[in-house]
Amino acid sequence: MAVQQDLSVFVHHHDGIDGMELAVDGIRCAGCMHAIEKGLKRDSSILSARVNLALKRVTVEWREGVLRPEAVIERLARLGFKAYPFLPSEQQDSVTREEARLLRYLGVAGFAAMNIMLLSVSVWSGNASDINPVTRDLFHWLSALIALPTAAYAGRPFFESALRALKAGAVNMDVPITLGVVLALGMSVVETWNHAEHAYFDGAVMLLFFLLIGRYLDQLMRRRTRDLAGNLAALKAETATRFERDGTTIVVPIAAVSPGDLVLVQPGERVAIDGLVETGRSEIDQSLVTGETMPMLVAPGGRVHAGTTNLSGALTVRVEAAGSGTLLDEIDRLMAQAVESRSRYVHLSDRAARLYAPLVHATALATLLGWIAFGLPWQQALIIAITVLIITCPCALGLAIPAVQVVAASALFRRKIMLKEGDALERLAEADMVVFDKTGTLTLPEPELLNADSLDVDIVRQAAALAAASRHPLAQAISRAAGDPAPVHAAHEHQGLGLVALVDGSEMRLGSVSFCEAQAEAELVAAAFPTTSLIAWRHGDACAVFAIGQRLRPDAHACIAALRQLGLGVMILSGDREAAVASVAQELGIATYRAAMRPDEKLLALADLAAGGCKILMVGDGLNDAPALAKAHVSISPVSAAHLAQAAADIVFLGDSLAPVAASILIARKARRLMIQNLWFAVLYNAVAVPIAIAGLATPLVAAAAMSGSSLIVTFNALRAGRGAVSTAAERTIS
Repeated sequence: MAVQQDLSVFVHHHDGIDGMELAVDGIRCAGCMHAIEKGLKRDSSILSARVNLALKRVTVEWREGVLRPEAVIERLARLGFKAYPFLPSEQQDSVTREEARLLRYLGVAGFAAMNIMLLSVSVWSGNASDINPVTRDLFHWLSALIALPTAAYAGRPFFESALRALKAGAVNMDVPITLGVVLALGMSVVETWNHAEHAYFDGAVMLLFFLLIGRYLDQLMRRRTRDLAGNLAALKAETATRFERDGTTIVVPIAAVSPGDLVLVQPGERVAIDGLVETGRSEIDQSLVTGETMPMLVAPGGRVHAGTTNLSGALTVRVEAAGSGTLLDEIDRLMAQAVESRSRYVHLSDRAARLYAPLVHATALATLLGWIAFGLPWQQALIIAITVLIITCPCALGLAIPAVQVVAASALFRRKIMLKEGDALERLAEADMVVFDKTGTLTLPEPELLNADSLDVDIVRQAAALAAASRHPLAQAISRAAGDPAPVHAAHEHQGLGLVALVDGSEMRLGSVSFCEAQAEAELVAAAFPTTSLIAWRHGDACAVFAIGQRLRPDAHACIAALRQLGLGVMILSGDREAAVASVAQELGIATYRAAMRPDEKLLALADLAAGGCKILMVGDGLNDAPALAKAHVSISPVSAAHLAQAAADIVFLGDSLAPVAASILIARKARRLMIQNLWFAVLYNAVAVPIAIAGLATPLVAAAAMSGSSLIVTFNALRAGRGAVSTAAERTIS
């Protein structure tokens, strides 16, 4: 008796709609995506079914109470796909297991192919008249002993996929592969049993070997290096300090916090909830969430958001949302929708595969029937049909894209650029508009002391020693400027104002301009650095004001110039304040920019650009950029970015230089040219080879050799993606 499952715990409820996210095994291409979506939507009780091809997940929604969640999994099983509720840890384990499985299959197929080829060479090393039939049959049976179990084991990825497709009433690329391998092996056994001169065990196993190379490379390029949900969880506080009715406090899990509760947020803590401040004053670092570089002063009546950091003072906050419904949760929802939308991009190889399978089947069947009609015995006609299947089997097609991706990824890696999505190269080559975030992207991620040259070295050293006693990001910038000295002992922090310590018998202060009574000095510094944050220092009569801001990345000007030479438009969308964004845009000569943008506003701006026909490359680093990075046609983040931004991006780069942005576009454009060349070669190869096979002028062994040769040519052409001298002005600019 089958064990009943209860999956109700995995169902999400919202406004009378139930939904569930499922991880699905066996999703490989756009054809699988369409088969699942169409198959599920045939059930009238299912409102929507959306496949995320990149993450191999399916989101299904239905009206509350009309469907059991177990029925969705059963429906997917009837379509030939095994599904289970999505759990981040299990999904990562599944990806790792699949890579290890393909590598095992590849190793077995390669080892078997070498041994079978060795036996074949031994049989045919002399003249045909000198071959001993007994020896020949023995070697053929030895080949069969190696090839049959090898094919049964190493061919499983193709056989299982073909069976799923046939059960669902569809045809994919793995169906002709399976037919070719099974028929070649079956015919070889028959030929060996009848003491024929030829057997084609080597061709069948070599076919599997080359196809597994392509499948494994494709799996490597599709694997994501981080899980989105896991990175978002790292930003969410697990607990909160809640006030009880008697005034005492207790630390509780965030799930136990409800709207209306009072919570305490201590200095240095990450805010766990969205809410309104009831008592206390502090500064909130919200750069991770909104992109605003300056800490925000909050007082009673001010609003704080989950994911931000409380810098200086204790706050009592009335909860508006905890867990779900927070700004952080909204960013997660926006990003999930954006990733799902982008996953519908159809790869070059998928587009080619849609035409390939039906053409191969039709050609092989027509060849078989045609030769039988001309009076050829069915055995010989079948051999010719098998030859057609083998000679057209998609080794060149299967390697055309992954081989270029791997070589191009290596070339990018040498330039400290890490490719996370294989099809990102294709999308990057299509980009015609680059949209930059400002904070941490065009500028360096950490604030710096900008007016150090105009300050006395001894004053900077003393201020830095006092600043080292604070965790405030602006104070830390002063501390770093002096080499992170040992902090002043017994420093006391005044909430929202600054630090005080007794040094050499007199009071030393570091903090706001008013706290240090430095208004006159601040006016002079503000005139020279109008968009920076000002921190004042006073020790007795000595006074100084520090301008703290973010410098442009060292080659930002060169990068923007290179992008324009490549014919791309450039603009800025930032969550930072208007003055700061305008200053950077003016310095870099970028005419189009928008400031103070929320994550949803960035998404709308990108949607407007896409509606106008733009293929957008988004470059950003903050949590507020994550939905935009996922929504854009293609995206890049510096490795210093928030974990969630890195997870949403297709490409990440190391270092302070912006050169990788332009360099990645150059390499992507070259890689796409090579992909198209490889696909055209596969077409031309078939245009020449198929008529020869149809005419009966090739055997399955010759077909296997031709197939192997085409794969080698495609691979050698792919190697060009990693080579090439600097030739264009844009390339010289970024070199």
